Amino acid sequence: MTKILNIAVDAMGGEGSPKKAIDGIVHHSKSTKNINYNIFGDEKEIKELLKDLRSNSYKIFDTKDKILDTDSPLTAARKGKNSSMWKAIESVKSKESDIVISAGNTGALFVIAKMNLEMIENIDKPALSALWPNKSGMNVVLDLGANIECSEKNLTDFAIMGSSLFKSLFPNEEPKVALLNIGSEDIKGNETIKNAYKILSEKKNDEFNFAGYIEGNNIMSGDVNVIVTDGFTGNIALKTAEGTANFIMKEVKNSMTSNLYGKILSFLNIKNLKKVKDKLDPRLYNGAILIGLNSPVVKSHGSTDYIGFSNSLKVCEKIVNGNLIEKIKHNIIT
Repeated sequence: MTKILNIAVDAMGGEGSPKKAIDGIVHHSKSTKNINYNIFGDEKEIKELLKDLRSNSYKIFDTKDKILDTDSPLTAARKGKNSSMWKAIESVKSKESDIVISAGNTGALFVIAKMNLEMIENIDKPALSALWPNKSGMNVVLDLGANIECSEKNLTDFAIMGSSLFKSLFPNEEPKVALLNIGSEDIKGNETIKNAYKILSEKKNDEFNFAGYIEGNNIMSGDVNVIVTDGFTGNIALKTAEGTANFIMKEVKNSMTSNLYGKILSFLNIKNLKKVKDKLDPRLYNGAILIGLNSPVVKSHGSTDYIGFSNSLKVCEKIVNGNLIEKIKHNIIT
């Protein structure tokens, strides 16, 4: 008998919710099966949006309270126990759901998740990871902001968790791990990075190939596919890449529409331009994953549309079907 995958959805978090979240569920359901959506939010609002979804593929948990984007993590933790976000996380804690997703307040989500879900044994800190396109496919990059300061053990754990995540998402590919550094030479970097390099170089692990250091300008080269850094550096790198991608797309669009010659060129190159646009479309990579906890937590971007939310649900599906937590538990002790 085929196992049903249960996804807990905080339907009230992020811009345009619950409509965005529900439209994302409907869109995702068209390309998959054996999924049950445990939806947490205002039942009256949600029911009106679920007309196109099979009634046996979801269950609504009526929760009137919600965490606001303006709430501090402390406020959310203190007053949010009846919110859609908290209840969705609790359903994972109680094993009613296999994974939880929210497009809501990032800080609140991580604090509430850490309050309710235990850490995986032998892991000190969870890490925020995300997908990042490269020349030949996709990278997993972590940490992207959960931990400002990291020890060599934290970075080593991130390498193991990141490679486990990559293998869960892309089972037919080999994880190739690199430490983000200011240079590729052994003498470059601070003592923490050097110590992590030494540990990973000496670690016998059949689950991934350690490729050494990688510089920021080579993140998208495709030479490696799991990139490890501390949360401060990773968050700056991510925001820089997002800003650069947006700048390039706007400049290309302006140059192709500012005059008749540009419009003709854009018409002649419409297929190639579409390929570039699709490659840089942030909705395709939507869905950051907080890993290190005993249950996976997925954060959809608050401003994404229903397509982006649907892609985050696809990430949820791959994580559970790829046995991410079991892979991390096995690899962290071997």
